[in-house]
Amino acid sequence: MTAAALPALPVPRLLLWRHGRTEWNAEGRFQGQLDPPLDDKGRRQAAAAAPYLAAGLVPEDTVVVSSDLVRAADTAQSLARVLGIQVRWDERLREHGMGSWEGLTRDEVAERYPEQFADWMAGRPVLGRGGEDPSAVADRAVEALADLPSVGTAVVVTHGGTAGRLIERLLGLGPDHRRVFGPLGNCAWSELVVQGARWRLLRHNTSVLPPPEGRVEGVGPGAVVTATPEGGAPPPPGDADAVF
Repeated sequence: MTAAALPALPVPRLLLWRHGRTEWNAEGRFQGQLDPPLDDKGRRQAAAAAPYLAAGLVPEDTVVVSSDLVRAADTAQSLARVLGIQVRWDERLREHGMGSWEGLTRDEVAERYPEQFADWMAGRPVLGRGGEDPSAVADRAVEALADLPSVGTAVVVTHGGTAGRLIERLLGLGPDHRRVFGPLGNCAWSELVVQGARWRLLRHNTSVLPPPEGRVEGVGPGAVVTATPEGGAPPPPGDADAVF
């Protein structure tokens, strides 16, 4: 599907926000549609990021829509509390179903399914594991967006794989162009807007960094630094759900 084939979405600006860290993220374990909660660090990430996201939003002209999996739902609630609005839940924003890989670490998948793992690492289609086709993930995510109310901005709280497939679909990138953009880190977000007849990616993998240790010239001791892709750290290499 190309950008021209997309349905007309009722929202001209999207913030795609990946959930905070879970213990499984830290372990390099594939979550898929299983439902581990945020860990302590993930809850801190969501609490730190929420005010930065909210700062540019008008509550009356914003909708927060989230996957109903608990790691995304709890992340979404951190922003909804700041904005004073309710979250819309949509199971169509759940993570890419990973079939037999769900619950396994990268090392376990590499050992049990070496050919599948090699295809995945190379960006080729992975056959035989079950789960979902990438195009089906994009289809259901776009359907969820098409059902949103007409507002200025939608904050879409979702997962690494689903966010990646959605960005590719909105920008009209085919299977040969998967992984052109790096994956979202935990609690990082991307911004897309409609310009003319097409979607355009304005920012990608923006995140809130913890305060630096020691004194930094021009930065107060309690400051939190925002990072763009040029200045931010990539997702940790063990984060299995960050690369699809």
